[in-house]
Amino acid sequence: MISASRVASTGWRIRRVHVSPRPLAALGAHAQASAPDVSTVNDAEIAHFSRLSALWWDERGEFGLLHKMNPHRMDFIRAKVLEVAREEEGEVAARARQGRILEGLDVLDVGCGGGILSETLARSGANTLAIDASAENIGVASSHASADPALLNLTFRHTSAETLVKEQKRFDVVCSMEVIEHVDNPAAFLRSCAELVKPGGHLFLSTIARTSLSYLLTILAAEKILRLVEPGTHTHSKYVNPEELIGFFTKPLAEGAPPWISRTYAQGLPSRAEAEVRGIVYLPWRGDWVLAPRSAAPWSTQCNYLFWGRKPGDV
Repeated sequence: MISASRVASTGWRIRRVHVSPRPLAALGAHAQASAPDVSTVNDAEIAHFSRLSALWWDERGEFGLLHKMNPHRMDFIRAKVLEVAREEEGEVAARARQGRILEGLDVLDVGCGGGILSETLARSGANTLAIDASAENIGVASSHASADPALLNLTFRHTSAETLVKEQKRFDVVCSMEVIEHVDNPAAFLRSCAELVKPGGHLFLSTIARTSLSYLLTILAAEKILRLVEPGTHTHSKYVNPEELIGFFTKPLAEGAPPWISRTYAQGLPSRAEAEVRGIVYLPWRGDWVLAPRSAAPWSTQCNYLFWGRKPGDV
């Protein structure tokens, strides 16, 4: 998120970071486990973000970078849903509702924090349920949204994904942005999110790759030197690489179910009809994020990135 030259100018000595491999077992060993029976909530992480809950809507503060990222996340969500609509409904029909492609869809925002993404989803016409394991976050999000009487299609609940799975409701779109790097049992968390998607529906994630570059930018620079983010917000060993997410979805998530990704191609990337990974890069000289072009993978996914996957329609 921060330029390396800016870090160097502080006079700090940058040590070489050993990037320990996160065993694929961390994402795959529990794939056949019953997700609702495995807790993914990390109490320390919840306490950390609960302490910061009052800062969610300060666009110049702790979560300022997320506010700037939000329009680009929404662009990616709309683009992928529209892309699928074009393939299934035809160009003319999809174009007719291009500006309201999310209208009427049931959308779930998992780990909604203060509701930054949730409010935007609701304003796009989606019937939005936003959940978070922090009661303080839900309180702040509900209070902020209540100031806009137009957000009648937005509901907040203090709960977790694995608890929600036990209910019957499933969603056309499930989003979980900047969450998986803060949970315990990431495989169980992913499986819960996937289970909450309707057959043929969409799953959107954003997270951070586990690389030397991501340590430099998100921890050394953002937390320890520039203090743009509260120290202790990130744990480098919990970051998830794009190939690990792709690998997770190449395996069946339930007995007898087809994998979400049937095969991979050049550089280990899946078919764009099944999944996609896009880097999202912060440019400090512009003070904004840029969604990297598809052709920029994999170099553009060395730090922050977005993931989209589509659940097979015959599950």
